[in-house]
Amino acid sequence: STGVALFRLPSDHLNGLSVVVVVVKLESGLAVASAGDTTSVSASFLVTALAAVFLGPASAWVTAVLAEAVAAWRRHTRRLLIAFNLFGATVPAVSAAVVVQAVEPKVSNSVGFYALVAAVAAGINVLGYALIAYTHEALHRDGAMGPRAFFRFAPSIVLNVALVVAGAAIYVKVGLPGIAFALTAVFAFSYMAYLLDQSRRRAQQYVSLSWGVLAGLMRSLDVRDERAARHAAAVARFARDMAQSVGMSEQEQELAHTAGLLHDIGHFALSDRVAERGRTLTEDDWMAIQRHPELGADMLRDLGMYGPVEEIVLTHHERIDGRGYPRGLMGEDIPEIAKIISVAEVYDTLTASDTYRTRMSSFEALRELRRVGGSQLDARYVEVLASLLSGEGVEYRHADAADFDTELDMERRIREARTG
Repeated sequence: STGVALFRLPSDHLNGLSVVVVVVKLESGLAVASAGDTTSVSASFLVTALAAVFLGPASAWVTAVLAEAVAAWRRHTRRLLIAFNLFGATVPAVSAAVVVQAVEPKVSNSVGFYALVAAVAAGINVLGYALIAYTHEALHRDGAMGPRAFFRFAPSIVLNVALVVAGAAIYVKVGLPGIAFALTAVFAFSYMAYLLDQSRRRAQQYVSLSWGVLAGLMRSLDVRDERAARHAAAVARFARDMAQSVGMSEQEQELAHTAGLLHDIGHFALSDRVAERGRTLTEDDWMAIQRHPELGADMLRDLGMYGPVEEIVLTHHERIDGRGYPRGLMGEDIPEIAKIISVAEVYDTLTASDTYRTRMSSFEALRELRRVGGSQLDARYVEVLASLLSGEGVEYRHADAADFDTELDMERRIREARTG
């Protein structure tokens, strides 16, 4: 390939630039640095655009083909899609190189030259998206890659165009060593970001698996005790709202909500006779029930992700006066969110229609909570709940319709794991 008339490079310099571009192109096909769902930096695009500007149509075509070949190998792309991707990558690159040769700028350090580089880079993006969107729509007809979707990627286009202009300036001012260093740095950054993205994907899969296991355990528990899932959802909702009322951070509110969902998961390890309604429980049964906070904490510890939740689950049956279980903690030794869970759990147990005792009204339940405030429960959080309930209707105060899957919101949890 020959350079544009602008440079009139010596053949050895030109060949050196070609080698740099080819090597970095092969490497850059392995990675894209992502800064969100719609913002990314592509070392591959940078190399293609620079080849189009400095090396001409043939080199632009070769670099585009190399990038797609490496990407197809890494992603195990189907053959038909490889053909479409090659079409969408090579046509814009070659077209851009032809435009540069046709314009043939005479001054390499002018505003006009850099404007041309920016226009070429933007054109590769726009034309490439148009071609791929057209073929995608022809295959799927789902409208997923329409104009609105294109504008979502505008930050990526602006960022990549700016990098191409910067790369061109480095080559014009510093020469081959400068562009070699710059391209290598972009590749290194892209590859590290690629590794980070892979780590996030694995975290997403792990969270999905962990929550899938926990949700399965809760549903299995609900088969044995029909109140289990609804009770967990109600406690989670009350606990989150109480944490918000006292000014806890969003992270602490989420922690309270998650602990509420999982606070009774240790019941899964208890025998069926303990969960059976109407049966008189023996002393051994009561001792087993008092182990459920430890059993639940052990389950969460084995999953390896829920350190703070584990501690709250372990201590949610401790009492302010030190007569709770399993550790007999007192007052300030009990985590604050565990105190909130305790208040929410007792209140829901007293007011729910599926409770194992005579159902109380919200007013009666609050009176009972106030009676044991300062001994069994933290009186401050009893008043927080009372204040919260005062502005709510019957549906909220009696959480009969609380739904475990709604409170779990698995998709949100996985999405948050994906974004870190």
